[in-house]
Parts: sequence; structure tokens; C-alpha cells
Amino acid sequence: MEDTNSLIQIRKDKINEIRENFGINPFPYRYDVTHYSSKITAEFDRFFETAEKVSLAGRIMAIRIMGKASFFTIQDRDGRIQVYLAENSIGEDHYNLFKKLDLGDIVGVRGVVKKSKTGEITVFADQFTLLTKNVRPLPVVKEKDGETFDLFADKELRYRNRQVDLIVTPGVKETFIKRIEIIRNIKRILDSRDFFEVETPVLQPVYGGAAASPFTSHHNALDINLYLRISLEPYLKRLIVGGFDRVYEIGKCFRNEGIDRTHNPEFTMLELYQAYADYNDMMNLAEELIVSTAIAVNGSTRVSFDGKEIDIKTPWKRIKVTDAIKEYAGLDVMSMNDDEIRDALKKYGGEVKGDYIRGLAIDELFQVLVEDKLIEPTFITHQPAETTPLCKPDIEDERFLQRFELFINGTEFANAYSESNDPVFQRKTLYEQSLRRDIDEEAPPMDENFVQAIEAGMPPTGGMGIGIDRLVMLLTGEMSIRDVLLFPTMKPE
Repeated sequence: MEDTNSLIQIRKDKINEIRENFGINPFPYRYDVTHYSSKITAEFDRFFETAEKVSLAGRIMAIRIMGKASFFTIQDRDGRIQVYLAENSIGEDHYNLFKKLDLGDIVGVRGVVKKSKTGEITVFADQFTLLTKNVRPLPVVKEKDGETFDLFADKELRYRNRQVDLIVTPGVKETFIKRIEIIRNIKRILDSRDFFEVETPVLQPVYGGAAASPFTSHHNALDINLYLRISLEPYLKRLIVGGFDRVYEIGKCFRNEGIDRTHNPEFTMLELYQAYADYNDMMNLAEELIVSTAIAVNGSTRVSFDGKEIDIKTPWKRIKVTDAIKEYAGLDVMSMNDDEIRDALKKYGGEVKGDYIRGLAIDELFQVLVEDKLIEPTFITHQPAETTPLCKPDIEDERFLQRFELFINGTEFANAYSESNDPVFQRKTLYEQSLRRDIDEEAPPMDENFVQAIEAGMPPTGGMGIGIDRLVMLLTGEMSIRDVLLFPTMKPE
């Protein structure tokens, strides 16, 4: 800490020296940027032949001072490029100013593009401007044989200082650029299919749409407790009732739960609802959204994830949950009695909260015995009716639902229903779910206002939720959700 503090003080002293001795403000207001490193590199021949002047700005990442001339590397929005600076080009005063600079300072340069004697594309600058004087030193990053060695290898430290991580850690910024492209592509597809993107309340008087513990807040003026939403569903369905036939929202949800490789208390969901559709339409849409996005951002349906090469080309496997248990675990739960299912749960380490309920026990067996075996994209359909109160029962067997969960590499990526729109049935199932709150803290309370909205008449509707963070993990090859969140939830130091 003392070393860091002393370095900070040295740089603060330099700020005063620059102001007093050079008469320059180390933090000017603007700079005209005309080009970026990627364009200069891609179109080098044109820039060299025309001797066109370029003006670019970036952060100093390396410096080699050689008497009255220097080479340094700046990192701009798109990448890195070398700059050559000579005293006879910019003048003695400006060159002396340059020699006061440090790694991490932000500068603007103007000049022509050539190649150095070693063949490296270089901006030969005739103008140089200090734009920001760095005070806190950046970690020193070294690369050898394609591997990175640095003082910033601790991931916890990187997550807490993402702004520095983006500067010094190779590939981090590219991951988040790809995240942006993924979301843009999803929106583009949905917009082209006449969906409206909408915004719904984050603070809600009653939480619902999922089984999860909420974060609680208090509104002083109204003197009421409010909850950060655990799902986007309740208000999006109100819009379906109101005549918006196709709506979607990509927004933050919040669940007061543990943190692990695929869970963060604050996460991003896509939820969409389409009137006059069912869960089969949602399966087709899920395939289109994910495959088209993979091709758009990666150029292929093949992804490298968790040490596996997975091809997500369509069509994807579709299998009922009971058939999946039979295929992957050898248990025919449809022919097993309750005692046999209890014994299987005990044998394989499954657990159902509260009293034994057959449908929840079957779902628990699936989670314990099957989920991690689903590597290629697989739609698991027809979950037991007890697993959710918001879904229509299957036409042929009301013990099960018109529902699917999408699994890839043993992880759930999407959940979809033929949405319940029978208000009498909906009131009954939501009320029964609320009665489990004494044994299941994640069971949401009864939402009377939501049921009253359904009573106004909701058309047949297909609905789907896709975890954006997990999709980004899949398409970028990142193994932790924290690596695809710019600022993951952290315990304060």
C-alpha cells in the first residue's frame, strides 16, 4: 500500500509540475479524433500512399524513450498502434513534456502513417496533446509465448476493478462487445417479427412469475414495502391483456440467492409473450433466436464451451421429462408407485421441500439424474403440473404441462409455457402455491391484482424466458457468469 501511495503522490506532483512549468492543463476539455487504430491498420496502404494526416487518441500502454526520439504504444477504442515521436517534429518543450508522462496517461497524436524499420505500422506524429494524466498506476502486464503474466491475475481483484480489467487484460473488452452484439441481434430478430420492446416496473408491490426470494425495499412517501422484481412476467402479461399481441423486455431481475458459476443476484433476462401462440411456437422461436445469434456473432453454429465442442444447429432434440428420466437414468417413473419414487429420491440424494408431492418428486429426480447429461441442445417438455401454477395443462394428460426447458451442457437456458389464461384455474393454482410459503420461502405470495388482470380476458399466449447472461457465456466460451457481467455483485472489501 505504501508503494502504491508513493507512486500516486509522485504522479500528483507531476500534475502540478506540468501546470506550473509547462503552463498546460493536464485535463483539457475535448480533442478531435478522426481515425481509430483498426481502420489505420486495415487501410495502411491507402494512408501511406496519400500521406493523409490522422488524429487519434488513446492510453499509453508502452514507452521506449531513446534520447531525442521515442516510440510508444497507445490503446484506443479498437486496439493498439505504435506512435513515433521526435523532438525535431514537435519541439523541445513538448518533447520534454512527453518525457514526464507515464503508462496509463491518455494522449492525442496527429501525423502520417508509415512503417518503422522493423516493419511495424506506426503513426509518425507532428502534434502531441496530453489529454489525461493518470494518477493511479495500472498493473504491469507481460506476455510470453501467448500467455499473460501480470500483477492483476487475481480474478476477485479484476471483478472489483473492472475498469482496469478492461484496460489491461487481453480479451475482456471483446467479451463485452460480443455481449452487446448478442443483445442487438436478439432485438433485431424480435423487432422484425413485429414484437414491441417495452419496459415494466422494477419495483413491485407483489413479486411473482418465479419461485425465488426477493430483495425488499421501502418507499418512504407511500410508506409501503416494495420488491425488486424476480421476473418480468406479471406486467408483460398485463400488456397482452391490453392488446399488445407481441411484447418483449430485456431487463434486470433480482433474486436473493447464492452466488455460483451460473448465478448472480442481479441478472439479465429476455422475456417475450406472443398472443395466439403456444409452447411449440416458443420452441421454434428459441431455435431461431439462439442459432441466428450464434451465426451472427461467431459465424458458426459450433461453440467451444467447458472443454467441449457443441454444435447447436437445428433441429434440437425434444423429449418429455419422464421419457428423459427413462432414457438417461433407466427409471420408468410412469410405472413406479409413490413408495418407489420416494426410495429413488433417497437413493440418489434428491429432496422435496415439505410434504411429498409426486410431481415435484419426479421433477427432482430429473434434476438429480438427467440435467448434467444434456450436452447438445435439448428441449425437455411436459413437466409435472405441480412445478408451476402459470402454465396450461397438457391436452392429453393434465398431470403434465405444455411447458419446456431448454438445456445445453447441463445448464438451463430457457423456460417457456403455453400460458395459463383461465382466471378461475389461475386463481386456484396461485393460491395453492402461496400456501406453501410456510415450508418454501421461495414460493411467491398470492397476486390478486394479477389474477384480476387475467379476468379481463387474456388470449391464448405463448411465453418464454431466456437467460441472457448464460447465453453470453455459451457464445463467448466464458465459464463464470462473473466474466460476462461488467460489474458482478461483490462483498465489499
